[in-house]
Parts: sequence; structure tokens; C-alpha cells
Amino acid sequence: MSGFLSSSVGRKVTMSLSGLFLITFLLVHLGINLTLFVGPESFNGASHFMATNPVIQVMQYVLAAGFIYHIVMGIVLELKNRASRPIKYAKNNAAANSGWASRNMIYTGVLILLFIVLHLKDFFVKIKFGEVHDDYQLVTLLFKNPIYVIIYVIAFLLLGIHLSHGFQSAFTSVGARSPKYLKCVKNLGMLFSYFIALGFSVIAIYFYFA
Repeated sequence: MSGFLSSSVGRKVTMSLSGLFLITFLLVHLGINLTLFVGPESFNGASHFMATNPVIQVMQYVLAAGFIYHIVMGIVLELKNRASRPIKYAKNNAAANSGWASRNMIYTGVLILLFIVLHLKDFFVKIKFGEVHDDYQLVTLLFKNPIYVIIYVIAFLLLGIHLSHGFQSAFTSVGARSPKYLKCVKNLGMLFSYFIALGFSVIAIYFYFA
């Protein structure tokens, strides 16, 4: 088992599984954020449930571990891929072999990581350890800051780009390589990336102008 995990295939599979886990988290997170449209009571209730449910409390550490693993493994795989191709041939056209999203996964990933640090500081830390009594007010007030909204929207657009390749890559790495399924996975991945990027962005823009 340890030999598989240390192999190139094993690293790609575990990287994909951690990515699928984070994809599930994004859906849950977006679902909670959408309750902002319902009103303070609904959003505060959902936020309180997430903050007090013992299963959720355990899962947040699993999520953190999965996220850290995903980042570290992404960097490791990128460095190994670059090391295996030390010579860049003049005739090699990277754009013809892969899309922009797949060639720049490490860069979009690092930028998303920087945003998550900011996001945790402004939301998680204040809600978890601060004197915040109204999560709805905290979120909507932050969305009144135009600079924060711009950063927020750009971050989720970058996340959408990251997901447009990552979603497909995750499923193909765990076995969905059949041509019969590949097109479906690719289209589903594009729809999911648009859904996540636009979903989070629309919430921020709406509450900025509301």
C-alpha cells in the first residue's frame, strides 16, 4: 500500500481524491452562502449549525488536512513533471497539447491559496474566535467593501478556471477514462466550474449593490 502511495500513479489518485473531497465542500459552502438571499435568520441558523454540529467540527479538520495535502501534492507533482521534461524544444507548442488551465494549475492554485488565507482571516477567525454575534451582518458588511468584492470575484473566477481542468483530471485519474464517459465528465466539469465561479461571485456582487 505504501508503495502505491509513493508511486506516480498513487500520488495522482490521492491528489484526485482530495480534489473530489474539496469539490464536495464547495457545493456545501455555496449552498450555505445562498441562504444569504433568504435572510439573516436562515443564514445565521445555517452558520450556527455548522459551528456547533460535532460531525462538522471533526470534518473541518479533515477538510484542512485534505486541503493541505492537495496543495503539497500539487506542488510535488508539478515539480516532478517539470523535472521529467528538462529540455524545452523550440518546436514544442504547449498550447496545442494542453489548455491554458491545465498548464497553469500551480499558479491558479497558489493565488487561490492566498485568497483563502484572507478569507479565513475575515470570516472563519472572526466567527470562530471573535466577538461576532451576527454572521449575516459580518458577511454582508464585508461585501460592501468594493476592494474586497473585486478580490473575491477574481479569486472565484480563478477557482473556476482551476476547476475546469481539475474536475476532469480528478475523475480521469480515478478511472473515468472511457471515451464514452470522458466527454460527459469534461462537460460536467465545465458546468460545475461555471456554477461555482458565478454562484459565489453573484452573491458578493448582489450584496455590494443591495
